Amino acid sequence: MKSNLKLTAIIFMLFFGFSMLAQTNSKRNLDNYRQPDKRGINVFEAPKDSVSTFDGVKVRVGGQSTLQFQAIDHENGVALADQTTTNTLQEIGYNFNLATANLDIDVALAKGLRMHLRTYLSSRHHPEPYVKGGYLQIDNLDFISEGVLSNLMKYTTVKIGHMENNYGDAHFRRSDNAQAIYNPFVGNLIMDAFTTEVGAEVYYQRNGFIGMIGFSNGKLNQNVLEGANGKTGGAAFLAKLGYDKQFTEDFRFRLTGSLYTTGYVASNYLYTADRAGSRYYSVLSPEQYFDWRTQSLQNTTATNTFRTGRFDPSYRNRITAIMFNPFVKYGGLEFFGTLEFANGRAASESDNRSTTQLAGEVIYRFGSTEDFYIGGRYNTVSSEQSFGDADIDRFQLSAGYFLTKNVLAKLEYVNQSYDGYPSDNVFYEGKFNGLMFEAVISF
Repeated sequence: MKSNLKLTAIIFMLFFGFSMLAQTNSKRNLDNYRQPDKRGINVFEAPKDSVSTFDGVKVRVGGQSTLQFQAIDHENGVALADQTTTNTLQEIGYNFNLATANLDIDVALAKGLRMHLRTYLSSRHHPEPYVKGGYLQIDNLDFISEGVLSNLMKYTTVKIGHMENNYGDAHFRRSDNAQAIYNPFVGNLIMDAFTTEVGAEVYYQRNGFIGMIGFSNGKLNQNVLEGANGKTGGAAFLAKLGYDKQFTEDFRFRLTGSLYTTGYVASNYLYTADRAGSRYYSVLSPEQYFDWRTQSLQNTTATNTFRTGRFDPSYRNRITAIMFNPFVKYGGLEFFGTLEFANGRAASESDNRSTTQLAGEVIYRFGSTEDFYIGGRYNTVSSEQSFGDADIDRFQLSAGYFLTKNVLAKLEYVNQSYDGYPSDNVFYEGKFNGLMFEAVISF
């Protein structure tokens, strides 16, 4: 652990020093780029707003660092006399969580040609650095020949890489490891749609209308090995259609619908891909778990409980998910909603199951430059499982203060409960509640 922390510190200092040298006499702003600070809040797809004159390769090095203090209690309803080692909860108390850190490298390679790369320097699942993903973004084709398809590219963007899929709008507001400045709350949604796959997406944005189609190989962990069915993987299709308009200085409206669907894939990770982990550490985590590989009980560790507080419907090999996201902002008051409908199955199942997630959040931002905010979110998930219908409900209250555009402090109260789980399950009458304090630096 100590060597990993030292390596993280060395890498961060080297890139920070390089960043200062590379940017001493240049602006940090890039074309068609979502700012990583307060200015990026309520920005969804990268804006199609500029293609400046190219005067050489420009490197922007940034990053994020985030730390939480957790004061949460948890319990389940299994009677003490009937408890087994697989549903006895770990004892948790109040203290700081592991600090998380990101490193971002964005490079203007040519006119209208930009690269993005994000590395998790430290995360809940991996205390050592590893690459989350990256992509090439094309907003202009002048690097091929000046004026090529200029009328089309005025409204078109192409992204290619091993990258975060653009399914739904909720992933633009979620915390991405240490990048938590866009999220007005501490936790993400219960069913957290996020995955990184190799693919390409094509966008067309014009007069407020947004259209996107994309394809990926449907795999989180890339390899060429064939599975038992003789296939190396599968394919996923993505699409988004929406409208986003600033009608007046005070009033903005956005509505999008998104689709993610697969044929057969070896293992789908749409709701389990985030290795950064949940913000609610060790909640409803058993002291031991049954390891199917060794067919024995093992002590629970941080790496095999990093998704605590989240829900995965276990659509391992086939999935179709649809998400609708309305967003309304009037003055300092904003509403963001999520209506998600997913169905699918694992290869061992003959029939599809279905899951519904609903979430609504209301935020009020105030102060001369909206440096303060208060808000609430209600989030529910109902899913068909092998044992019957499972229901999860979460209520969150949050307040935040931007000390500067790069520094955010927020406090959240969370209350989450489980219903429908059988009495031999760790989630039987499970619940957790308490406070989370989070400090975020992003630049």
